[in-house]
Amino acid sequence: MTRPVTKAVIPAAGLGTRFLPATKAMPKEMLPVVDKPAIQYVVEEAVGAGLVDVLMITGRNKQPLENHFDRVWELERTLEAKGDTGRLEAVMQASDLADVHYLRQGDPRGLGHAVLKARQHVGGEPFAVLLGDDLIDEQETLLADMIRVSAEHGASVVALMEVAPQDAQKFGVATVEAIPGHDGVVRVLDLVEKPAPGTQRSNLAVIGRYVLQPEIFEVLARTAPGKGGEIQLTDALLELSRTGLGGGVVGVVFHGRRFDTGDRLDYIKAIVQLAVERDDLGAPLRAWLKDFVAEI
Repeated sequence: MTRPVTKAVIPAAGLGTRFLPATKAMPKEMLPVVDKPAIQYVVEEAVGAGLVDVLMITGRNKQPLENHFDRVWELERTLEAKGDTGRLEAVMQASDLADVHYLRQGDPRGLGHAVLKARQHVGGEPFAVLLGDDLIDEQETLLADMIRVSAEHGASVVALMEVAPQDAQKFGVATVEAIPGHDGVVRVLDLVEKPAPGTQRSNLAVIGRYVLQPEIFEVLARTAPGKGGEIQLTDALLELSRTGLGGGVVGVVFHGRRFDTGDRLDYIKAIVQLAVERDDLGAPLRAWLKDFVAEI
């Protein structure tokens, strides 16, 4: 019987070079999306899917992540003394979200290596992996759906999303077949990490959500470095899909709203879209946007 998923792994060791110089002294995961750091949205998504044990795989200069999810007694007392209950609740929310642990990756050897570092913490249980660059709209149930599909099929699950052909080279791309009677769920037959332009066999890209069976660890441990000299999670998933180890790999095709905060333009779009929908910011921001666009 498949064990329940209770743990989330969030790789957060990247350097954030696409956002330099902003990320020279601040982790990219702490870049604000409106008034919360991007990483908080990801942890909130995990908690919303029932995962309250969160392991972050970090690196050098990532201490602000730990500080953000810790208590700040001096700030809390100051806000309490001022009677600023709204900001006090917002500050305390981050520290009360989940049981958050931290482990350094050490050598920057890729996503597969970062996931492998979680082996001792996860043990023999299925677990979720959430990449911090991908923000999924809070109204979506993608992660919960993936956990359910993993239990139903006894398999590892990847999130898939249709992308334009010219964008396929930015992702891992999956070749799939339909599973009769399971709408939106497919069997993954092949995976290629960042295929050369024009060579992709599918427009289904793997996005940053995974629910993995523990067998992934033994495969990652023997996976040789691939593109960029890094241990690719895609290569390990390909072996699972071909051998059927750990139930193979299935995909959940996602049609909802996703923000790529690792891309500068998409990061700006995410801020604008989320702010426009806020009760406290939406109306004045929409009015300003109309005037601003009219003047361009």
